This record gives sequence, C-alpha cells and structure tokens, in this order.
Amino acid sequence: MATNAAVTPAQSAQTNAPKPRRRYRPDEIEAAVYLVVPSLIGFLLFYLFPAVRGLFMSLTDWDLLTEPEFVGLANYRRLFEDRFFWNSLRVTVMYVLYNIPIQTVIGLGMAVLLNHVKNSTPLRGIILLPWFIPNVVVGLLWLMLLNPVVGPVNQAIQALGFDRIQFLMLPQTALPSIAGINIWRHMGYVALLFFAGLQTIPENLYEAARIDGASPFQAFRRITIPLLRPVMTFVVVTSVIGSFQIFDTVAVTTEGGPMRSTEVMIWFIFDHAFRRFNMGYGASATVILFTVLVVFTFIYMKMTRGGESDLG
Repeated sequence: MATNAAVTPAQSAQTNAPKPRRRYRPDEIEAAVYLVVPSLIGFLLFYLFPAVRGLFMSLTDWDLLTEPEFVGLANYRRLFEDRFFWNSLRVTVMYVLYNIPIQTVIGLGMAVLLNHVKNSTPLRGIILLPWFIPNVVVGLLWLMLLNPVVGPVNQAIQALGFDRIQFLMLPQTALPSIAGINIWRHMGYVALLFFAGLQTIPENLYEAARIDGASPFQAFRRITIPLLRPVMTFVVVTSVIGSFQIFDTVAVTTEGGPMRSTEVMIWFIFDHAFRRFNMGYGASATVILFTVLVVFTFIYMKMTRGGESDLG
C-alpha cells in the first residue's frame, strides 16, 4: 500500500538547491587555453582587426596613395544618394531570390534520394564534385559552355530547332544564368548538409506514420520538414551570406555587365575600392553589406527558431 509522506522544508530546500558547479582541473584549463588561443588569434588578426579597420576606413577619404582624410559620415550620405549603389543592392537581392529557393529545393530533393541509397558513397562523391571546383574555374567552364557561337549548350538548343541564346550578354538573361551556374556548383554541398540532417531523424517516427496510414508526402511534410528546421536554417543563412558575397563568377563572366545587370554589391565595392582607388567609399559599402547580413540573420533565426530542435 503506497503512502504519501510529507516533504519537510529541509528536504524541499535540498531538492531546489542549485547543483554545485564543477571545478575544472588545472590541466583541463591549460588544455582548453591551448585549443582556444590559436583560433582566437586567427579571429583577432583576420576578422576583428580588419572589420574595425574597415569601419574606420569608411569614415575617411583614402586613395591608397596619400594619407587618409577623415570625412565622418560623408561617404554614407553619398552612398545613399548613389543610384548605382541601390542598383547593386537590387541586383544582389534578385540574385539571392533566383539562387536560394531553387538551390535549397534541389538540394533537399537530392538529399531525400540519397537517403534511399545510403551506401552509395561514389554517388555522394559525384554529387559533391562541382563544389570542389574553384569558382573561377567554374566561371571559365560555363563561359565556354554558354558561348553563343561555339558553346555546346547553344549548339544543343539550335539542334532542337530553337534560336541561340546569348545567356551572358543580355540584361534579362545574364543574372539568371550566373545564378544557374552557382546553383550547379553548390547544390551538391547543400544536398550533403540535408542528407546529414536526415540521418538524425529516428526511423521509428516514419514507421509510426506508416502504421497510422500517412502517405510518404504527409510523412515528409509532417516529420521531415519540421525536424530538419535547424539544418534548413543553417543552409539558408549560410547560402544567403554566400550569395550576397558573389564575386568570382561575375568577375570571370560578365564583369558587372551588360548594362550593370550583374553589378552585385561585391563587384560595386571592388570597382570603387580597387579600380577607382576610393577605399573609403568602398569600405562604407562593405559596412552596409555587413549590416544587411546581420539584420537578415537575426530576423531569420528569430522567425524560424533555428537554434531549437523538435527532436528534444
């Protein structure tokens, strides 16, 4: 027969008392310092210091040859009045909208297919292969493939009875073409990230769904998508940040043309900083770009609860 014993105040206080914090041994602290210090030095030298210097540089007028002249917020005022800057921001956003949804959907679909052939390591290697090719090489490769005269893509289009397309030479097709090039390069990497996320989902959840009569699509929508939320957040955030920094493919294929239709923000910054030798103006654009990415990441993480998992 069960009895309910009254809990004394002393027992209650003992139950609610905070657990004593673990004390680390000196050798553990020393090992942690050895592990953290190299990364900390790298962060300070290659990230924090350049960021602070870039912020200071954005407040100056500097042509790389003479001493920087402090001008305060003049570069930012000029930037907000520059229609070419706003064009570069618009082009970058359009590139992101072309790139991210298609890349994410294709990557997720490839991951689901890979999940049904888990032991096919060569297939995973083939899918990931384009990601190992440097961006410059990818740009040169597709510049040749999309050539309107001798490119194999246009030859195939003509063989099908259609007119050749000047993919990288027309304002209306140049940016989507660059987005397509980068989708081809990165979709395997995105698929591998999703594939890793799929491995963390317990199989018994799908078995329970099948017993309850759920279709594969319902299981995908009700189980796979919600449980992939942390991976999805990581993929979207890193892909957007990478897309806002697109430069190599543009530099190799179009150099911002035709008619500024592919002049993304990084090309705008490069043009002003290293072609026109206006480092302060270029630095101010980098500060705006950094701010945009920080705000986007913060809002997206809050909206999607990217740091949480439904797996518990």
